[in-house]
Amino acid sequence: MNQIIECVPNFSEGQDMKIIKQITDQIGTVEGVKLLDVDPGKATNRTVVTFVGEPEAVVEAALLAVKKASEIIDMTKHKGEHPRFGATDVCPLVPVSGISMEETVEYAHKLAERIGDEIGIPVYCYENAALTGERRNLANVRSGEYEGLKEKLANPAWKPDFGPAEFVSRTGAIAVGARDFLVAYNINLNTTSTRRANAIAFDVRERGRAKREGHPLTGKIVKNEQGNPVMIPGTLKAVKAIGWFIEEYGVAQISMNLTNIAVTPVHIAFDEVCNNANARGIRVTGSELVGLVPLNAMLEAGRYFLRKQKMSTGVSAKELIRIAVKSMGLDELGPFNPDEKIIEYQLSNTDKKQLIDLSLQDFMDETASESPAPGGGSVSAYMGSLGAALATMVANLSSHKRGWDDRWEEFSDWAERGKVIQNKLLNLVDEDTQAFNAIMAAFGLPKKSKEEQEARQKSIELATIHAIRVPFEVMKTAYEGFEVAEAMATKGNPNSVSDAGVGALALHACIEGAWLNVKINAAELQENPQIQEILTEGKELVRNSESDKNRIVDYVNMQISQ
Repeated sequence: MNQIIECVPNFSEGQDMKIIKQITDQIGTVEGVKLLDVDPGKATNRTVVTFVGEPEAVVEAALLAVKKASEIIDMTKHKGEHPRFGATDVCPLVPVSGISMEETVEYAHKLAERIGDEIGIPVYCYENAALTGERRNLANVRSGEYEGLKEKLANPAWKPDFGPAEFVSRTGAIAVGARDFLVAYNINLNTTSTRRANAIAFDVRERGRAKREGHPLTGKIVKNEQGNPVMIPGTLKAVKAIGWFIEEYGVAQISMNLTNIAVTPVHIAFDEVCNNANARGIRVTGSELVGLVPLNAMLEAGRYFLRKQKMSTGVSAKELIRIAVKSMGLDELGPFNPDEKIIEYQLSNTDKKQLIDLSLQDFMDETASESPAPGGGSVSAYMGSLGAALATMVANLSSHKRGWDDRWEEFSDWAERGKVIQNKLLNLVDEDTQAFNAIMAAFGLPKKSKEEQEARQKSIELATIHAIRVPFEVMKTAYEGFEVAEAMATKGNPNSVSDAGVGALALHACIEGAWLNVKINAAELQENPQIQEILTEGKELVRNSESDKNRIVDYVNMQISQ
């Protein structure tokens, strides 16, 4: 899985969109980055920009945007309602998929260092990227705002983390951070009462509600020694919420910010609001996601609601998303288009069609064409994915078999395992062709000078090693599928035992085919210790695959011959 991070820089300009366009145009010059949203505010004189991509590309795009902002935004003339202390006021990085917070922090530090060194702006790191506890809170970092920045920079305790400890009047300073993904999420109620909606919001939000003496609504608020209200916490961590009335739709909503969906996912927030609304005689009718959401949040929601139904979760991403949308009523106020609402789908490059996007007919025709790719490696991976898919199908059928209701979870687990193997092999279909194309590209490198010849030979060797590793990975992945296929042949729905057998045959054919690709690519590199190890392991995999396939097929034949 590709690593994807989001960047949400806030620029101190919200009135002149020509200035903002110059900044966002810089973001658009970086390959592998997609601009998702530009949200200007006239009263705040501030624009929030959102873009996503692979980490290195995002860092580069952020650097270019900050540089352009430093050239065309003059903080000496800036006025606005929102707290700020720089032309680019804040620039947080957010992990979306395939990357940890710790890794995201490293990229935030890398960006902060480059801004300080290459643009010469004082940089403070905040939230998860903070280098000291005092600087974790953005409010502390930005205290005094732009007007107090000169005095702040003169204080040794507030020396910037990166860049000069000097007041640059035109640009001010910047806060670079790493934070969790924030989801803006609204839940619709069958009431027009803002008061009742607020009551539910206070039930669930982390801050909760103020404690009162006597009557919970009209009683005197209890205060602590510092004179602050004593709060009764709500049921959901990392959740901010308030009730409001939406005139456009004629309903009240719970408006929520889920500040850490790893702590409180969307589906948990939805169910908790449902429970509290029901307790107050109110019904949830649906919900809406404001902005974009990571794919995994939707997949986890789909699995959650399927488990509640005691249904197998080993189904396609498309089906999981459909279940999530219908379960949470995400299409009540308007269509929910996954291609527009899910970050990873927004990033998919429709200009470059992948093999797995082709129809069966087109894939077959492409394979049969005079082009050498896709070839045996891609076809082997596809055969393996079909074998895993058959085993997964038997698991799903078994989980829904009449009379086996108490075994649904057992077969759901097998289906999930099979689905993971199937998806991995499907991705390797394209990776094998890409590996072949890399070899062809290496052979096409210039070879006039000795240096060019050496560089070309090195590139050919590296590309060939990769082209060996890919089919070897196909072999290892497909072999994992035998466990699922055998379990489904021996424990699954007996009416589908032949499908489990065909799955085993397809997995073995995949392994044999991938092995041929390993050997042909390894022909010139057999002295390489890494390749020797792969060849040794590969031979054993083929032997074990033959044995497992025979055992499963023999069992299947015995069952269908009775």
